Amino acid sequence: MDIPGIYHDWIIWIGDGTGLPDAILHIHAGMAILLIVRLVSKRSLGTFIPFWAVVAAEFGNELLDYLHYGLRVHDTLTDIGNTLFWPLVISLGVRVRPMAHRDRPQD
Repeated sequence: MDIPGIYHDWIIWIGDGTGLPDAILHIHAGMAILLIVRLVSKRSLGTFIPFWAVVAAEFGNELLDYLHYGLRVHDTLTDIGNTLFWPLVISLGVRVRPMAHRDRPQD
């Protein structure tokens, strides 16, 4: 069974079905994974747990791309940047924002 080939066909099907370019699909996928993991895990974005799930998913995506296409450094770096940029910015923003009074630990 050619799992990288099946995965590639599925990704092409999504791209063709949506009409969106690969870069935009990476941005949407990163954000969707971030929010789904946030909701399922019930962990704050500031814990970086949802962000690390995005990193793991992108690693898996790039591994399957590598197994299907071989090494394509520019494409891989672009995909990683598009997928991780906004989830990282949001996670950092939540992490460094001042905590609301109602969320502060009681002394």
